[in-house]
Amino acid sequence: GFRSAMKASRAELTLTDLMGVAGTDVTLAGLIEANLVPESTKLVKIILSGTVSKAFVVKDKGVTATKGAKSAVESAGGRFEV
Repeated sequence: GFRSAMKASRAELTLTDLMGVAGTDVTLAGLIEANLVPESTKLVKIILSGTVSKAFVVKDKGVTATKGAKSAVESAGGRFEV
């Protein structure tokens, strides 16, 4: 079968998983440290699944979000500084 080499460096993170981040700053290194994504991850995409109640500040160009997830983070008072 076919195995994508891209999969090893990409990860998806739900809003529910994002709530497991200590503090409010979201960076790729912080997500790896919190064991939310594998160590080999280079890009993380936050997807709209669950809810977010903290005002997260995404400070890493390696962390992106779907349109729905971005609006959920922003409506909770968070922002993307990339």
